[in-house]
Amino acid sequence: MNTSTTKGFNDYSGEEAKKRAEVMKILVESFEKYGFEPAETPVIEYEEFVKGDNTQDEAVSDIFKLQDKGKRKLALRYEFTFQLKRLMQNKKLPFKRYQIGPVFRDEPVSANRFRQFTQCDVDIIGSTIKDDAEILALTSEAMNKLGIKSVVYFNNRKFLNEILDGQKIKNKEEVIKEIDKLDKLSEKEVKENLKKYNAEKIPEILKKPRKYFEKYSSYKEIKELEKYLKMYNVKAEFSPFLARGLSYYNASVFEVKTKEMKETITAGGAFMFNNVQCTGISFGLDRLSGLTKINIEKESYLVVSLNQDKEAIKLAEKLRKNNKQVSLFYGKPSKALDYANSYKISKVIFVGEKEIKSKKFIVKDMETGKEKSLDFS
Repeated sequence: MNTSTTKGFNDYSGEEAKKRAEVMKILVESFEKYGFEPAETPVIEYEEFVKGDNTQDEAVSDIFKLQDKGKRKLALRYEFTFQLKRLMQNKKLPFKRYQIGPVFRDEPVSANRFRQFTQCDVDIIGSTIKDDAEILALTSEAMNKLGIKSVVYFNNRKFLNEILDGQKIKNKEEVIKEIDKLDKLSEKEVKENLKKYNAEKIPEILKKPRKYFEKYSSYKEIKELEKYLKMYNVKAEFSPFLARGLSYYNASVFEVKTKEMKETITAGGAFMFNNVQCTGISFGLDRLSGLTKINIEKESYLVVSLNQDKEAIKLAEKLRKNNKQVSLFYGKPSKALDYANSYKISKVIFVGEKEIKSKKFIVKDMETGKEKSLDFS
């Protein structure tokens, strides 16, 4: 039997799992601080619902397709956003929700791209540009808490569409997808790809000075977002080339990048569902965990019973009531120390007959090797 993971899927345990848990904890604290409430949705949905109206999007074309015993066409969710169409029903607006969980894409695997990955999303249903700014403020705060040096970039799809309309470009969605490849391909390659749409001039227009963009009416939305970002004291850079590939974006779009990774670490934008304007952003747990500089080491105890189980349990429970992280070990001292080292437990307390009589226990610091006597009476 082959017990290895399938390509693009991973196990997480030990230090890696602890770090992921800590990153999620920090994100949840940030989400709730800004008034978002949790939600959970199924991993499996009807295929037609998963695809929605975005069948030409690359992410949608990469969905995992399934079939149940009733021959129904199903699929694994590739993101959380489309499920908002159901969640938002009968909700008083604005409705603010966050969700954390696995999503799936049947796509090529690379160092930072998997087929199952964990997304951490926040979305506001019934939003304005003011909410776009709030989401970027939340994002900036979360990055700071995680110790990730990053840059927030933003643009506006209305603005891009207006430029394309001015050039009488018909295949706007295809052109936007080509522009979105500028972080992966050279400008020369993108221009070559744009020729088939008669849109090879677009990159030159997007490189114009900002004063040139004043003639576009949608540029005022970019300026308004900058105004509110300033109120939040959030630093962000306007990037005319930023497009975001998914076709449902209809206004602001944003990405967060870092020099430490070529891939985007966080991204989102504004979109319309059920004739309601929305905005959201998605944090990739896998990438954030690889980048974060947070210290996950916490003070932990191993209480070792030397044939004194009742007293060892009593001591462990006393420590736990004081919110200490405690494990129990029944066995020889040498094996206990080896166990503590293996799981990076910081302190070991031996509970033997002598310690119980004196009501004083030896606490061994596993990092320094020093021991001290403590009264736990």
